[in-house]
Amino acid sequence: MDTRQKLAIGGIAAAALAGATVWWNSDNTAAAPPERTEASPRRDGALAVPAGQSRQLGIQLQSAVMATEAPLGDLPAIIVPPPGARVAVAASLPGVVMRTMVVQGDSVRQGQALAVISSRDVLSLSGDLTRAGARLGVAQANAGRLSQLDREGIIAGARADEARALAAEARADVSEKSRILRMVNGHGGSGTYTLVAPIAGRVTGATIQVGSPVDGTTAPYVIDAIDRYEVEAQLPERLVGTVHPGMSIRLGTLRGKVTAVGTTVDPATRSAMLKATLPAGSAVVAGRATSISVFGPAPAGAVSVPSSAVTNLDGHDIVFVSTANGFAPRKVASGGSSGGMTLLLSGIRAGERVVTTGTSALKALAQAR
Repeated sequence: MDTRQKLAIGGIAAAALAGATVWWNSDNTAAAPPERTEASPRRDGALAVPAGQSRQLGIQLQSAVMATEAPLGDLPAIIVPPPGARVAVAASLPGVVMRTMVVQGDSVRQGQALAVISSRDVLSLSGDLTRAGARLGVAQANAGRLSQLDREGIIAGARADEARALAAEARADVSEKSRILRMVNGHGGSGTYTLVAPIAGRVTGATIQVGSPVDGTTAPYVIDAIDRYEVEAQLPERLVGTVHPGMSIRLGTLRGKVTAVGTTVDPATRSAMLKATLPAGSAVVAGRATSISVFGPAPAGAVSVPSSAVTNLDGHDIVFVSTANGFAPRKVASGGSSGGMTLLLSGIRAGERVVTTGTSALKALAQAR
C-alpha cells in the first residue's frame, strides 16, 4: 500500500470519528431536560412556579376557614348611652364654685371628687346641727332624770313620757341634719360641699367654672357609664324580617349583639330602627355618627378567606389555590366582605390553602399563558 492510499484511509477514519463525536454530543444534549426557571402552565391548569420565583413574587398562603356568619350589610348608626347609663350630677345647694378637679372627657371612678362648692347653706346646716345636738343633750338628760323620779314614784309617769318624747324629737332633728350634710358631702367647718361621681364612667358634660355660681337646680356634670353603650341604626327595608335580635354586629374590632329590630318602616327613609349593645372602646363615644356591619348565619359549606385572596380574572372572581403542581386559579362565588375577610359561598373548601399575597403577580402570569 503506497503512501497516497494510507493518507486516504486515515482521512476517512478521522471523518468517521468526528461524526460519531457530534452524534454522541447531540444525543446527550437532547436527553438532558432543560432547567425550569420560569412559571409554566400544567395540564390541570395550575401555574408551576419554582420556589425561588415564588419567594421573589412574595407569595404567601393562608388556610380557608369554615364561616359561621355572613355579612348582611353596613348600616349608618349613632352611638348612644343606654337607659340608666347617663347620670346628671346636680348641685344640691346654691353656692360658688371654689375648685374643679375634672373636665369634659375625663374618666372618673365612683365616689371621685368632681368639684368643691362654697355655700352659706352648708354653714347654716352646720350651725343647726350644732344647736340640735345641744338640745338633744339637754333633752336626754331631762328625760333620764324624770324617768328616775317616775320609777321612784315621786312624779307622775306622764311627765317622764313627755320628757322622753322631747328627747326622741331632738334625736330625730340631729339625725336629719346630719343626713343632709352627709348627702351633699358638706364640711361644716369650711362651709363647702363636694360634688362626687355617683358612677364610674366618662365625663360627657361639664358646664362649670371656678368662680361661677350654681343655683342648686342645675347639673354641672353629666357622666356616662363607659362599660355600656347602645347603637341605633337604620335598617334598610330589604333587611327587615331578615335581621333578628341576637345577631352580631361589628364596629371596627368591637363586636356587639342586636337587641331590638323595629317592624315599622319610616316612609321617608324606607328603613326601620335597629338597636344593639356595644362594649366600650376607643371608637365608642356617645353621640358619634358611625356605621356598623350586621351579620347573619353563614350558608352551609361557606368559607372565609382574607379579602386580598380574591381577584378578578376574565370577568370572574377567582382565588389561587396551592396544589401539588403549583397554584391553580379557582372560580368562586363571593357572599360579601367585612373587616378584611370575604365570605366564599362556593369554589373553596375549608382547609385549602389560598394565596393571600402575590395574587397580582400570579394573575399576570395566568393572563400571559
